[in-house]
Amino acid sequence: MSTFSPWQQRAFDQTVAALDADRLGHGLLICGPAGLGKREVALALADHVLARGDAAHATRTRQLIAAGTHPDLQLIGFIPNKSGDKLRTEIVIEQVREITNKLALTPQYGVAQVVIVDPADAINRSAANALLKTLEEPQPGRYLWLISSDPARLPQTVRSRCQRLEFKLPPREEALAWLQQQGHSEAAAREALDAARGHPGQADNWLREDGLSLRRDVGRELEQLAAGKTGAVELAQKWCADDNAALRLRFAADLALAQASTDALTTPERLHKLAAWFDAANRTRDLLRTTVRADLAVVELLLAWNKVNERPAARGNR
Repeated sequence: MSTFSPWQQRAFDQTVAALDADRLGHGLLICGPAGLGKREVALALADHVLARGDAAHATRTRQLIAAGTHPDLQLIGFIPNKSGDKLRTEIVIEQVREITNKLALTPQYGVAQVVIVDPADAINRSAANALLKTLEEPQPGRYLWLISSDPARLPQTVRSRCQRLEFKLPPREEALAWLQQQGHSEAAAREALDAARGHPGQADNWLREDGLSLRRDVGRELEQLAAGKTGAVELAQKWCADDNAALRLRFAADLALAQASTDALTTPERLHKLAAWFDAANRTRDLLRTTVRADLAVVELLLAWNKVNERPAARGNR
């Protein structure tokens, strides 16, 4: 597992120890922030479970897993909608019934069966109820692993029937060392890690895809907006013209939060305004996933930014 990050390796080793000591039950909830490599660890654990046996069996198992054709490993994710033109946004009851039927069968390779559901927090209510029955009636050698970045969205009844493998953001120095191992300079790694609030996977992604450059652009554009050098409508259209609108709003919210922390001691009124705008930016980002017109929602947010940066009128002499 030399390609694992240190935090992935810790999670893998911890779970393998539980598996080998027969301390891992039927259901496992693998949770934590997106981008920390939960799915890769789940697949490596599936390899560990299914490759038990002689060397020839282990080699064949790994070949089948790598090809995505192992009959005793089932990956459940988003499937096409009825018209087939796009993917569903939920995991539905038909997929859970497929899990139930699969786990009722004898493993084709005679070792075990593993089902991985990713993202498990997209399971809808009826599917979650059906899944509960599967969790309540475990059979030996059957493993159901749920991957989730937002486990609170899963019903408590499902969460309570799973053991938990939790991924957490690693210590800062470990994250910095890992980013430098990925080929990033120390200065760039520090800047990106600060921007990503300590999330090394996100920092790495932004460094590879020039996300930090976009963040600097957002900061400069907000300054221009506050100075009256650009208009809210013009800027909103620019922000919504590509697929980066949500990321721009994330960066804008972060920049407002950074300003709030530096202005807190001297201008408490501005602190409250920035905090309110931070919340508004995050709400607007959520709206982008709905049918609301993105540019209109962003215009409203940017007009509010102008109000945040209004200078109080000078008081006349009394």
